[in-house]
Amino acid sequence: MFACLYGSGDLTALASEFSPVVERSAPGAVTLDASGLDRLFGFPQSIAAAIARRAAEYGLDIRIALAANPDAAIAAARGLAGISIVPQGDEAKFLGMLPVALLDPSPELRETLDRWGIRCFRDLALLPPLGIAERLGAEGLRLRELALGQAVRKLLPVEEPLRFESELELEYPVELLESLAFLLARLLNGLATRLATRALATNELHLRLKLENRETHESGLRFPVPSLDTKAFLKLLQLDLEAHPPAAAVVHVWMGVNPVKPQAAQSGLFAPLAPEPVALKLTIERVKAIAGEDRVGSPELLDTHRPGAFRMTEFTGGGKGGACPTQACLTKTSSIRLALRRFRPPLQAQVSLASDHPGFVAAKDIRGKVLDYAGPWRMSGDWWTTYSWWREEWDVALAGGELYRLYREPGGWFVEGGYD
Repeated sequence: MFACLYGSGDLTALASEFSPVVERSAPGAVTLDASGLDRLFGFPQSIAAAIARRAAEYGLDIRIALAANPDAAIAAARGLAGISIVPQGDEAKFLGMLPVALLDPSPELRETLDRWGIRCFRDLALLPPLGIAERLGAEGLRLRELALGQAVRKLLPVEEPLRFESELELEYPVELLESLAFLLARLLNGLATRLATRALATNELHLRLKLENRETHESGLRFPVPSLDTKAFLKLLQLDLEAHPPAAAVVHVWMGVNPVKPQAAQSGLFAPLAPEPVALKLTIERVKAIAGEDRVGSPELLDTHRPGAFRMTEFTGGGKGGACPTQACLTKTSSIRLALRRFRPPLQAQVSLASDHPGFVAAKDIRGKVLDYAGPWRMSGDWWTTYSWWREEWDVALAGGELYRLYREPGGWFVEGGYD
């Protein structure tokens, strides 16, 4: 026995209250497997009445049809008002006067049937199957079977997206992070178990805390690779809460994770072992807690000519890495070039000019007469902002054979680095 509900509104939720097997059959129509409902409600009329009462509680105005096969129930619900009980064995007679348009034929087939004068189910059911197969093909035979109410198939159940969420309503407000960590571990272990039973992992974790002052504290974590390391997750949550503590005591905890497939990785025989990504993220978060969030990450060059301009971005560890054999690296280098080894910070210098170029340089551990030089190279930028800059660069060779990069800016002379 199958029941079809036709109308508007959340029919899937209504049908799910009566059966775990629900199909979205057509726009505005859902079909459910009503097998076994007779043990709860009795005759089909009682089953339909129970569904109608529940629909009235939802405020839904729907049509209900019950039949021995899903397609007969769908046709009856779409074509007949109110509650319809299609008698088993007499489907063709019961559905005979319904219009053929309810079978949703293709436009070409509909035009052909209209030219033949086929207007209702009964007209289509009276056509000989051999002639339909010759003239209308497989689609025509399928429509004739539907018109007779004899189509037999299984429902295609609605597959709801997997949601991995868990929450706790606390009897007493929790103020200490140590006590809160115990509750977070409980939720994490439960979610990890549910993920593991479905061979899944997670790459995102979201936490929402309802506070005693009726505010909400939200935080989220993203992991470099999918994982189920609950100990690392818990420690990351603790570090995040320590860095951004809730403004009041916690009265409700909600946690959700994003389910994804685990990522398989195989290391090369000759490649150095890399740290486990989630453990590396945990280490980085611990360093952030000590050094500050804006001092840990990956340097990213800015789109400017300002020397040394960069910003710190979140370290993702997405690089493949790997060792480069020395011989291979040497073969890629077509010529030998000097490398500038920068001083951090640049060394304050005293420079004596000789004919508008540096003649003598004195700085920390650096002192000598300039024998040769190149420059100046003048640069400036950001003049349209409050952070305008300009500098004048020189490369100099001292009497001792050392090569250095000098620059001058409004703050004076500096030694930027030495050439190897």
